Amino acid sequence: MLSTRKTLTAFAACCTALSMSAHAATELTIATVNNGHMIEMQKFSEVFEKQNPDIKLNWVTLEEGVLRQRVTTDIATKGGQFDVMTIGMYETPIWGQKGWLNEIKTDAAYDADDLLPAMRAGLSVDGKLFAVPFYGESSMVMYRKDLVDKAGMTVPDRATWGHIRDVAAAIHDPDNGVYGICLRGKPGWGDNTAFVTTMANSFGAQWFDADWKPQLNSPEWNHAVSFYVDLLSSYGPPGSSSNSFNEILALFNEGKCGMWIDATIAASFITDPKQSKVHDKVAFAQSPVAVTDRGANWLWAWALAVPSATKNAEAAEKFVKWATSKEYIQLVAKNNGWASVPTGTRQSTYETQAFLDAASFAEAELAAINSADPSNSTQNPSPYIGVQFAAIPEFQAIGIATGQQLSSALAGKTTVEKALQSANKSADREMRKSGYYK
Repeated sequence: MLSTRKTLTAFAACCTALSMSAHAATELTIATVNNGHMIEMQKFSEVFEKQNPDIKLNWVTLEEGVLRQRVTTDIATKGGQFDVMTIGMYETPIWGQKGWLNEIKTDAAYDADDLLPAMRAGLSVDGKLFAVPFYGESSMVMYRKDLVDKAGMTVPDRATWGHIRDVAAAIHDPDNGVYGICLRGKPGWGDNTAFVTTMANSFGAQWFDADWKPQLNSPEWNHAVSFYVDLLSSYGPPGSSSNSFNEILALFNEGKCGMWIDATIAASFITDPKQSKVHDKVAFAQSPVAVTDRGANWLWAWALAVPSATKNAEAAEKFVKWATSKEYIQLVAKNNGWASVPTGTRQSTYETQAFLDAASFAEAELAAINSADPSNSTQNPSPYIGVQFAAIPEFQAIGIATGQQLSSALAGKTTVEKALQSANKSADREMRKSGYYK
């Protein structure tokens, strides 16, 4: 009986210890976007958890627009719902300056000097990193070389928008399920507004003049948006006003898009034989221009940040450094191949011969990233920093309202003139309310 009692006591103690151990594990809630590389990151959760048995990862994966709304609300209210947030170059400097993000302190092993200068600068405030890039991107032309060759056309670097329209017309074959060009139309400051801004930049437009007055009703904006609406209405797929990155990626991989101008990160998916039916028929070129190449291609990083409201700062920082390290890139390469690694973040990736051999898009991607200049993105001097956005807190609301108007014009619900007039009024109201001018 005594022996049984001792055994039961020992068993109870063991269970208590195990319970305490399990209870002691730090749970990190990570908010991220439903893009391919982030989905892949989740599959490697067990690798991180095995290396860090005291940390458990919980994922909240959201569509791009919803993610932005959720993390913005959480951080502004200091809700503490998320320990790690996936944010970008727009939010990071603004939130870092407000004290809403923890500084990411790196050591020699992390090698922050290996981060591409454009990425590091865009995620820093006063030389301090407030987010680290999981993948970085610019934008470029991705096209079906077989269709373009068959039509007797070419797509050179920095082609004019007029030439792009001519190519789209030549390869447009809707009867056989191929559309000349696919472009973002879904409303959102990071969706259609981002793309159209790069287009407008190249037409000589800008968001604000030197006095912060909105310029959306300018001839340059009208010319760019009219061209965009006409191009997609004539040679784009039906329902373009609802298409964003993932919708167009699916169309392209099915062989339904002759050309696509969008994030360079898409190149790794459309050249993947496991995902794309046209993986061996794709070529790349630098983004088109109209009157200038300034701001013709965007600069962005989906980055991981630690909000200051988290109660698990140490564990959160450990995770974000792991997920953006050289070792993580090598982990993905080992399991999925070098063509599948998250790109646009580290110089060492582009110095790895195995990556260059596997990624036909590497040279074009790096050239696009290196050519984007957020401090000089418009033909006329502008008071803001940013290529496809203006890095001021008010831009999120302005960009969303503008995106809705652009989408309505594309869907034929309003004219380009009325859409831009309405967007300009909304922008003017926001800027006056914030005291930029009276």
